[in-house]
Amino acid sequence: MPVNPELVGRQFPPTPAYLVGREKVREFARAVFADAPQHSDPEAARALGYADVVAPPTFAMVVQDHTLQQLLHEPGSGIALERTIHAEQRFRYTRPIVAGDELTATLTVTGIRTVGANAMITSDAEIADAAGEHVVTATSVLLVGGEGDEDA
Repeated sequence: MPVNPELVGRQFPPTPAYLVGREKVREFARAVFADAPQHSDPEAARALGYADVVAPPTFAMVVQDHTLQQLLHEPGSGIALERTIHAEQRFRYTRPIVAGDELTATLTVTGIRTVGANAMITSDAEIADAAGEHVVTATSVLLVGGEGDEDA
C-alpha cells in the first residue's frame, strides 16, 4: 500500500509531558560527543545564565520521537516501518532545552513527495514547555521505500 496522501495536514494530539532529566542530558551529550561543560556541569550552565545543564541541539529528537511513533503507528498510513529510514532532520530553536523542562510535542505532516516508488514524508514537531511557550520545531523527513516486486 502506498503512503496515504491524506496524511498531509494531519495534526496528531500532543504527546504526554516529557520531563528533561539532568542525567538524560549528560548521557545524550556523551553519546553525541558534546563535551562543552554546560552539557554536564550545572555550575557551568548557571554561569552561562541557565537554570541547569543545557541539552545539545539534537536532544530535541528524544522528544520528537514520541510524535514520530504516533505517525508510524497510524492505521491506514501506508508507512511500513521495515521500509522506512530517517532521511533528514532540522531544528529551529527559540531557546535551548534545559534539564527540568517539561516538554510536549505536536506533530503535523507538512508534505508527502513521491520519488519513483518511494515517498518522502515531511513533518514538523512543535515542542513547547509547560507554559506553552515554543522551544523548538523539529522537522523530519522519512523516506518510505516502495513495496518490492513480489514476483521477482
